[in-house]
Amino acid sequence: GALVERKKLSQWFFNISKFSQDLLDGLNQLDNWPNKVKIMQKNWIGKSFGCEIDFKIEGKLPVKKIKCFTTRPDTLFGFSFLALSVDHEISKFYKNNEEFIKFKELCSKTGTTEEAIAVGEKIGFKTDLFAINPLDPKDKVPVYFANFVLMDYGFGAVFGCPAHDQRDFDFAKKYELNIKTVVRPKDKNDTYKVEKEAYTGSGVLINSNFLNGLEAPDKSILETIKILEERKLGKKQINFRLKDWGISRQRYWGCPIPIAYDEKRKAHPIPESMLPVKLPENVNLNVKGNPLDSQLDWKKIKINGKTLTRETDTLDTFVCSSWYYLRFCSPKETNYGFNKEEVDYWMPVDQYIGGIEHAILHLLYSRFFMQALSYKNEKFSITEPFNGLFTQGMVCHETYKDPDGNWVSPDEIEIIDGKKFLKKDKSKPITVGSSESMSKSKKNTIDPENIISSYGADSARLFILSDSPPEKDIQWSEEGIISSFKFLQKLWNLNIKFLIEIKKNHKDDSDNEFEKNTNLFLKNITKNLEEFGYNKIIANLHEIYSFLIKQIEKPYKKSTLIENYKKILICMSPIIPHFAHECLDGLSIKNIDWPNFNETILITDTINVVVQINGKKRGLITSKPNLSEENLFEIIVKDEKLSKYIKQENIKRKIYIKDKLINIII
Repeated sequence: GALVERKKLSQWFFNISKFSQDLLDGLNQLDNWPNKVKIMQKNWIGKSFGCEIDFKIEGKLPVKKIKCFTTRPDTLFGFSFLALSVDHEISKFYKNNEEFIKFKELCSKTGTTEEAIAVGEKIGFKTDLFAINPLDPKDKVPVYFANFVLMDYGFGAVFGCPAHDQRDFDFAKKYELNIKTVVRPKDKNDTYKVEKEAYTGSGVLINSNFLNGLEAPDKSILETIKILEERKLGKKQINFRLKDWGISRQRYWGCPIPIAYDEKRKAHPIPESMLPVKLPENVNLNVKGNPLDSQLDWKKIKINGKTLTRETDTLDTFVCSSWYYLRFCSPKETNYGFNKEEVDYWMPVDQYIGGIEHAILHLLYSRFFMQALSYKNEKFSITEPFNGLFTQGMVCHETYKDPDGNWVSPDEIEIIDGKKFLKKDKSKPITVGSSESMSKSKKNTIDPENIISSYGADSARLFILSDSPPEKDIQWSEEGIISSFKFLQKLWNLNIKFLIEIKKNHKDDSDNEFEKNTNLFLKNITKNLEEFGYNKIIANLHEIYSFLIKQIEKPYKKSTLIENYKKILICMSPIIPHFAHECLDGLSIKNIDWPNFNETILITDTINVVVQINGKKRGLITSKPNLSEENLFEIIVKDEKLSKYIKQENIKRKIYIKDKLINIII
């Protein structure tokens, strides 16, 4: 319910924009990052190519020109107003104007995200100034302050072309400004006119004097910039959307910013000999604003005999999480944050696993830290912190609300006749909402302790991994946990059968199928672990269980059983560690190095090929591997059972998946 508004604050920033191009270029090295994350970072950095234009200004104020950046200088003949941010330097001429003061207050309540600006109402304040079109000096348009222009884009000024920008269109409609069409779609003629909404697609320039007929925007932008540069009216410019990182936070927790001020508010760095700056202890947190402001003894500091006042803002917590991996390399280093030799050994991080919600800020800030530390630094040359990145999905659960609209946790609900009610007041029915990622604020979390006490930690692990690929969200369900719990019971019963068979100590092995399937299991598990195919690993567990429950009835030597079962249990350890270690302990096995698989034993002499006629299975052909389609068809024709379905003249085509399946379409 609190009013959200923008305020002008004096704050500290990290100059991340200095590395905009380096951060963009670095994305090309990150081959083991998901493409979607690289695209998100690329868009956030937002490199745009355009033109810097000086608009001549006429009016009652002592203003001769206003500088503006635009990505579409080719639409200048559609120019109908110039819009400024309320923080533009020209606003100083209106600081005592009551109407402007009210307008500025309204602007402070407007959101600053692109989405908020796009959907919010466009409002303006007309100045006493007029801007002259650099390509048509006879064309003079009004200058407005507008709530959709932010000071941190370009120069806090944009030229309005309503026919080809929706924000400009909404603004022009509201203030009855001229809307002149200067780009037509390629399938329209020169009489085309923008009426109900802005046209933002590609096309051909019209109503643009000497620019008419140019292909827009591919050719028209370059040609317009060339003309503006020749006439010394503008210059080619690269702009970045990425802004400097505001690191000041008005709170107690956080690393103190090592700056102090003299009586004239001039900033001085805290000398290196007095670093690190430590927070005062036993602070009263029950004060309005930043608790550090009231710590007078801590705030006052003497530097070179002068009494200065410390900065009481603390650093954004993202600052710490942007370099912690370097600290992990040297946790015991006391003289510096990290040791160069240890960092050279460990960095960059081989594999980073984190949520997609960190795709931009945390990961971008971490990349910036490496750029900043390596800048003009012969002792540090790492520019990318994380070689590989994997973004895992969220665990989701239904959300619940009571009749008053309050969030309700699953623990507070009772089911009566299939319907949900509030446990403490059964007269209040519960509304079931959408399934969303678990969060404390929406109370749709499940207490792991309850799950562990009822079903064990391994059941929870098994369910979370089995439901879907790890990069996708998982829907939490009690049924899923119960299913995983039951599968663990089956594995435990199988383990008991193994112990019984081991005690029998058969003299010989009935065949080598046990060893062959164990090696296939090892190969699949190893591959799927490396490729993050965790849900495939659970499928591998079910496959090996189905094989073993039948195979255990055959006689095998004690050594064969122990050696192969040991390898299977070790491969289960990352998934269901408590179960696997309990079973290994029962076999008195302590050495649990990851086993290697034997590729040779997996090479088979014969394979079974499924034969389908019009998609329906009609039989199996046992043959040597890598059989050609022609040779396989010869065998089918000679087979008594299969040949009756086939008349050669009726065959339309054959679909052959080598060593697996042939489908004959007749």
